Amino acid sequence: MPLALRCLTILAAVVLAALLITPTLQAAPAPSSLADETLLNAANRDRAAAGLPPLHWDTALAAAAHQHALLMVQRNTLSHQFPGEPAMQDRAQQAGARFSMVAENVAEGPSIPGLHTQWMNSPPHRANLLDRDLNAVGISVVQSGHVFFAVEDFSTAVVAMTLDAQERQVASQLAAHGLGIDGSTADARKTCALENGWAGPRPIGIVKYETANLSSLPDEIGQRVASGKYHSAVVGACDAGPAGSFARFRIAILLF
Repeated sequence: MPLALRCLTILAAVVLAALLITPTLQAAPAPSSLADETLLNAANRDRAAAGLPPLHWDTALAAAAHQHALLMVQRNTLSHQFPGEPAMQDRAQQAGARFSMVAENVAEGPSIPGLHTQWMNSPPHRANLLDRDLNAVGISVVQSGHVFFAVEDFSTAVVAMTLDAQERQVASQLAAHGLGIDGSTADARKTCALENGWAGPRPIGIVKYETANLSSLPDEIGQRVASGKYHSAVVGACDAGPAGSFARFRIAILLF
């Protein structure tokens, strides 16, 4: 039986949205079958050969993948979304995943190694497997007779962080740029939640932004600090609020 393949990639817009919910699907802490583990190892072997970091196992994505694989078996066909089924990014979010980008490979075929080989020989599926920006995966393989139905759900994972942790990470980067850090975050947090204006004493400058990755500061911050106009900063984080399936952090920096 020839292998059938489909792939899907969904990425967030420049401004991303977040929704935290309690996971509703049960997920295993590691690949739950030899078939799942075989595909995970094959993916990471080829990523290593391409000089890419490995994908880490995401239990929420695996739960979402399993539910979709069961549907493909029931319908005996491939699809990224069946009638009445949530979209791929919504399935992943409902399972508890947090992400700024998601992608999916689905396939059916007579052997597990053959699934991965055909994915790698298909440009769009290979692109998902070797995407440098994707760092997490959940996989499910369900057998129906002599046919294996497989789902790989990938994501660029966004870690869950408290407001304090978000503020500390941004503050440490500002301090590395030579700014003094004021630890009184109340006004900055209030400013973060405001559509316009600020709370507390008037700052010399305000920078508000949303991001899925707190590992670096926006270019605007570096440009402002380089001007020599500012000497200290206060960082405030606030809830980005529900606005779809994609995850983000919302930050306000008050410059003095």
